[in-house]
Amino acid sequence: MDRSQDHTGQDQAPGEGEPGEGEPGSVVGAIEQAALAAILRAGTLDELDAVVVDATGKRSSLADLQRQLSERSAGSRPAWGKALQQARRTLGEAAERRRTELAAAQRAERSVAERMDLTEVLPAPLPGQLHPVTQTWEELEDIFTGMGFVVAEGPEVEDDWHNFTALNMPANHPARDGQDSFYLEMGEPESVLLRTQTSPVQIRLMESQPPPIWAVSPGRVYRRDTPDASHLAAFHQIEALVVDRGISFAHLAGTISTFTKAFFGPSVRSRLRPAYFPFTEPSAEFDISCTLCGGDGCRSCGGVGWLELGGSGMVDPAVFQAVGLDPEEWSGFAFGFGIDRCAAMRWGIPDIRLLVDNDARFLSQF
Repeated sequence: MDRSQDHTGQDQAPGEGEPGEGEPGSVVGAIEQAALAAILRAGTLDELDAVVVDATGKRSSLADLQRQLSERSAGSRPAWGKALQQARRTLGEAAERRRTELAAAQRAERSVAERMDLTEVLPAPLPGQLHPVTQTWEELEDIFTGMGFVVAEGPEVEDDWHNFTALNMPANHPARDGQDSFYLEMGEPESVLLRTQTSPVQIRLMESQPPPIWAVSPGRVYRRDTPDASHLAAFHQIEALVVDRGISFAHLAGTISTFTKAFFGPSVRSRLRPAYFPFTEPSAEFDISCTLCGGDGCRSCGGVGWLELGGSGMVDPAVFQAVGLDPEEWSGFAFGFGIDRCAAMRWGIPDIRLLVDNDARFLSQF
């Protein structure tokens, strides 16, 4: 007799006549797939929380199957338990992945919504501007090139011959004492130095090309001066050189007058006073009427109404001979002055050291 048909109901086939009939894999799998689809459809964290409660909460289909485990036969109970446990694990992992995705999307949306337009609150950047010495340098170049001069440049490290000897200042010449120099440890002792003036550029120019020469040479120069209101150890000069036929002292005076009026204004006057320089003969200091008082006399000009600007004169024949030019055929003049001092006079700066302090509050005024 087939024991499965015994009217006592004992030893029935597993799963028959029990709650939730069917294979545990297919029954739980169908619930799992439906829940996974709902998790993927969730568009917000709140929607996802609701889906998780519906799929795994106390009133979910999985919870109902869990409660029915005690009613199942001992043989089928492990299979159903394993299927339910695997479904909960799968749904939990899927919900966590979806939660991470939704949280990231939410943060991105919040970041966009709360982003500050800093261009509306930051001040506009201040425009840069040239240093007053650079402004003066460039304006002087413009003025002189407009008068027919060319701009020439030369090295800041010079040899003794170009810086002194060729300019009629041989060894032991007293004029060298007035230009206490920065000598470099190169070559013979005291043979290489930082140039004390831009005049070496003029020497190199006369060596490299035949006259006529109409040139200005701006640049940085160095002297062992103690910094004070009117002196710096490193400063800027511009020198002019004219070599041509028939050049006279009148050409020098006229050029200086034209330059000073072009730079300082038509009301500014210039004058020449006798002086001595080893590389010019005759020589003269040139002054301009005080830019602060207009020549009436003030504290800045010492009450005399004039401010000293630079030195000038006719090129000494010894300088022409040093560079191989015939002083009987050629004549010329030269003059030079400090660009820093010129800037101070232009803007009424009382202390030239302010130009190298790098104080933005001061420099922004120009």
